[in-house]
Amino acid sequence: MKPGSWFTKFASAASHASGRAGTFVLAALVVLAWAVTGPMFDYSDTWQLVINTGTTIVTFLMVFLIQNTQNRDSQAMHLKMDELIRAMEGAHNRFINLEDADEDVLQKLARSYRALAEDAERRMRNGGSDIGCDEIEDIDAAASEVERAAAAKSRG
Repeated sequence: MKPGSWFTKFASAASHASGRAGTFVLAALVVLAWAVTGPMFDYSDTWQLVINTGTTIVTFLMVFLIQNTQNRDSQAMHLKMDELIRAMEGAHNRFINLEDADEDVLQKLARSYRALAEDAERRMRNGGSDIGCDEIEDIDAAASEVERAAAAKSRG
Protein backbone atom coordinates (compact mmCIF):
# COMPACT_ATOMS: atom_id res chain seq x y z
CA MET A 1 0.00 0.00 0.00
CA LYS A 2 1.12 3.51 -0.76
CA PRO A 3 2.21 5.41 2.33
CA GLY A 4 -0.08 8.28 3.34
CA SER A 5 0.56 11.97 3.02
CA TRP A 6 2.54 13.89 5.61
CA PHE A 7 -0.70 15.11 7.16
CA THR A 8 -2.10 11.58 7.38
CA LYS A 9 1.05 10.39 9.10
CA PHE A 10 1.09 13.39 11.42
CA ALA A 11 -2.61 13.07 12.26
CA SER A 12 -2.24 9.37 13.02
CA ALA A 13 0.80 9.92 15.22
CA ALA A 14 -0.79 12.86 17.06
CA SER A 15 -4.06 11.02 17.58
CA HIS A 16 -2.22 7.95 18.85
CA ALA A 17 0.03 10.00 21.13
CA SER A 18 -2.85 12.04 22.55
CA GLY A 19 -4.50 8.88 23.84
CA ARG A 20 -1.48 7.65 25.79
CA ALA A 21 -1.12 7.85 29.57
CA GLY A 22 2.14 9.80 29.28
CA THR A 23 0.42 12.53 27.32
CA PHE A 24 -2.26 12.84 29.97
CA VAL A 25 0.39 13.07 32.71
CA LEU A 26 2.26 15.75 30.73
CA ALA A 27 -0.94 17.78 30.29
CA ALA A 28 -1.76 17.42 34.00
CA LEU A 29 1.77 18.59 34.89
CA VAL A 30 1.38 21.66 32.66
CA VAL A 31 -1.90 22.54 34.39
CA LEU A 32 -0.28 21.94 37.80
CA ALA A 33 2.70 24.15 36.89
CA TRP A 34 0.31 26.85 35.73
CA ALA A 35 -1.70 26.62 38.97
CA VAL A 36 1.44 26.75 41.13
CA THR A 37 2.63 29.90 39.36
CA GLY A 38 -0.64 31.70 40.13
CA PRO A 39 0.62 33.39 43.33
CA MET A 40 3.81 34.51 41.56
CA PHE A 41 1.71 36.37 39.00
CA ASP A 42 -0.92 37.50 41.50
CA TYR A 43 -3.50 35.47 39.59
CA SER A 44 -3.45 38.19 36.96
CA ASP A 45 -5.54 38.35 33.81
CA THR A 46 -2.43 37.52 31.78
CA TRP A 47 -1.78 34.45 33.91
CA GLN A 48 -5.34 33.26 33.25
CA LEU A 49 -5.09 34.14 29.57
CA VAL A 50 -2.06 31.85 29.18
CA ILE A 51 -3.96 28.68 30.14
CA ASN A 52 -7.14 29.73 28.33
CA THR A 53 -5.31 30.49 25.10
CA GLY A 54 -3.13 27.39 25.31
CA THR A 55 -6.00 24.99 25.92
CA THR A 56 -8.15 26.62 23.24
CA ILE A 57 -5.44 26.30 20.60
CA VAL A 58 -4.64 22.69 21.51
CA THR A 59 -8.32 21.73 21.53
CA PHE A 60 -8.99 23.47 18.22
CA LEU A 61 -6.12 21.69 16.46
CA MET A 62 -6.81 18.30 18.05
CA VAL A 63 -10.39 18.33 16.76
CA PHE A 64 -9.11 18.29 13.18
CA LEU A 65 -6.40 15.73 13.81
CA ILE A 66 -8.71 13.32 15.59
CA GLN A 67 -11.50 13.80 13.03
CA ASN A 68 -9.07 13.00 10.22
CA THR A 69 -8.04 9.80 11.98
CA GLN A 70 -11.64 8.80 12.69
CA ASN A 71 -12.66 9.45 9.09
CA ARG A 72 -9.91 7.19 7.80
CA ASP A 73 -10.68 4.49 10.39
CA SER A 74 -14.37 4.63 9.50
CA GLN A 75 -13.67 4.42 5.79
CA ALA A 76 -11.30 1.48 6.31
CA MET A 77 -13.93 -0.31 8.41
CA HIS A 78 -16.58 0.24 5.73
CA LEU A 79 -14.25 -1.12 3.06
CA LYS A 80 -13.49 -4.20 5.16
CA MET A 81 -17.20 -4.81 5.73
CA ASP A 82 -17.88 -4.29 2.03
CA GLU A 83 -15.24 -6.89 1.22
CA LEU A 84 -16.83 -9.38 3.63
CA ILE A 85 -20.24 -8.80 2.04
CA ARG A 86 -18.76 -9.18 -1.44
CA ALA A 87 -16.91 -12.39 -0.57
CA MET A 88 -19.69 -14.04 1.47
CA GLU A 89 -21.91 -16.34 -0.57
CA GLY A 90 -25.54 -15.54 0.09
CA ALA A 91 -24.83 -12.04 1.37
CA HIS A 92 -26.72 -9.20 -0.25
CA ASN A 93 -24.18 -7.30 -2.35
CA ARG A 94 -26.68 -4.47 -2.50
CA PHE A 95 -25.59 -3.62 1.05
CA ILE A 96 -22.14 -2.64 -0.12
CA ASN A 97 -21.82 1.12 0.42
CA LEU A 98 -24.90 1.12 2.63
CA GLU A 99 -23.37 4.04 4.52
CA ASP A 100 -24.37 6.20 1.54
CA ALA A 101 -28.08 5.44 2.01
CA ASP A 102 -30.38 8.07 3.47
CA GLU A 103 -31.84 7.83 6.95
CA ASP A 104 -35.25 6.50 5.84
CA VAL A 105 -33.70 3.55 4.02
CA LEU A 106 -31.48 2.75 6.99
CA GLN A 107 -34.48 2.85 9.33
CA LYS A 108 -36.47 0.48 7.09
CA LEU A 109 -33.58 -1.96 6.99
CA ALA A 110 -33.10 -1.70 10.75
CA ARG A 111 -36.78 -2.54 11.28
CA SER A 112 -36.44 -5.54 8.97
CA TYR A 113 -33.41 -6.80 10.87
CA ARG A 114 -35.16 -6.27 14.22
CA ALA A 115 -38.07 -8.37 12.94
CA LEU A 116 -35.61 -11.04 11.86
CA ALA A 117 -34.00 -11.05 15.32
CA GLU A 118 -37.41 -11.26 17.02
CA ASP A 119 -38.33 -14.20 14.81
CA ALA A 120 -35.07 -15.95 15.73
CA GLU A 121 -35.79 -15.38 19.44
CA ARG A 122 -39.25 -16.93 19.02
CA ARG A 123 -37.71 -19.96 17.31
CA MET A 124 -35.17 -20.29 20.14
CA ARG A 125 -37.92 -20.16 22.80
CA ASN A 126 -39.74 -22.93 20.94
CA GLY A 127 -36.64 -25.13 20.89
CA GLY A 128 -35.57 -24.17 17.40
CA SER A 129 -32.38 -22.65 16.13
CA ASP A 130 -31.47 -19.03 15.54
CA ILE A 131 -29.10 -20.06 12.77
CA GLY A 132 -30.43 -19.62 9.31
CA CYS A 133 -30.63 -17.49 6.29
CA ASP A 134 -34.16 -16.15 6.52
CA GLU A 135 -34.97 -13.53 3.97
CA ILE A 136 -35.70 -10.07 5.23
CA GLU A 137 -39.13 -8.69 4.50
CA ASP A 138 -39.07 -5.94 1.93
CA ILE A 139 -35.36 -6.45 1.26
CA ASP A 140 -35.78 -5.89 -2.46
CA ALA A 141 -37.64 -2.64 -1.88
CA ALA A 142 -35.10 -1.42 0.66
CA ALA A 143 -32.18 -2.51 -1.48
CA SER A 144 -33.65 -0.72 -4.48
CA GLU A 145 -33.88 2.45 -2.40
CA VAL A 146 -30.21 2.00 -1.43
CA GLU A 147 -29.28 1.66 -5.09
CA ARG A 148 -31.31 4.75 -6.06
CA ALA A 149 -29.76 6.78 -3.24
CA ALA A 150 -26.24 5.71 -4.23
CA ALA A 151 -26.91 6.52 -7.88
CA ALA A 152 -28.33 9.93 -6.98
CA LYS A 153 -25.32 10.65 -4.78
CA SER A 154 -22.87 9.71 -7.53
CA ARG A 155 -24.71 11.97 -10.01
CA GLY A 156 -24.96 14.93 -7.62
